[in-house]
Amino acid sequence: MGRVRRAAQGSGGLGGGPGIQRPALLFLPDLPSAPFVPRDAQRHDVELLESSFPAILRDFGTVSWDFSGTSSPPRGWSPPLAPGCHQFLLYRAGRCQPNNCRRCPGAYRALRGLRSFVSANSFGNAGFSVLLPGARLEGRCGPTNARVRCHLGLKIPPGCELVVGGEPQCWSEGHCLLVDDSFLHTAAHNGSAEDGPRVVFIVDLWHPNVAGAERQALDFVFAPDP
Repeated sequence: MGRVRRAAQGSGGLGGGPGIQRPALLFLPDLPSAPFVPRDAQRHDVELLESSFPAILRDFGTVSWDFSGTSSPPRGWSPPLAPGCHQFLLYRAGRCQPNNCRRCPGAYRALRGLRSFVSANSFGNAGFSVLLPGARLEGRCGPTNARVRCHLGLKIPPGCELVVGGEPQCWSEGHCLLVDDSFLHTAAHNGSAEDGPRVVFIVDLWHPNVAGAERQALDFVFAPDP
């Protein structure tokens, strides 16, 4: 609990991680830091999500659209983060989106089975992330190093790349990639129009070195907006 108190008081270094690790809201000191986190750090949740891959992919098919950009996004889809970057969220900033969850029963069932899903504070999100060919999410840092962002690859065409903390990686269909998104990161789809969109299912998990009492404290301090 001491480091939560230090972080809340600012002595943990708000946005003060090493080098290109710059969480925007909360830096929890003394957490092991690396741009990509080993799968074994969240083995149960990684294996559950990967075993749910067929159901989650089917759910995406039920809510997908042509992403033409000629009209407003259909029901349930968020406004684009950037041109060609779309999201369909089941949880947004710690709040369940009931209508979206009902439309994606397989994905929602998987979320309910996770042990470390950040589901009760404003740092927690879960849903589908789509990058169209030619789209790019420019460099940004997530809000805190207390979470790990899990990417389950659903549709990964050639020419897609994720760079976190200067380290390039790529998604793989049916497999999870664990990212500390408090490091500066970019995502790009450099493929052709014929390749179709890059689709991943993103879930925010607790950093494995954040203790249970610290999680409860952070859930209290960063409770979702009413």
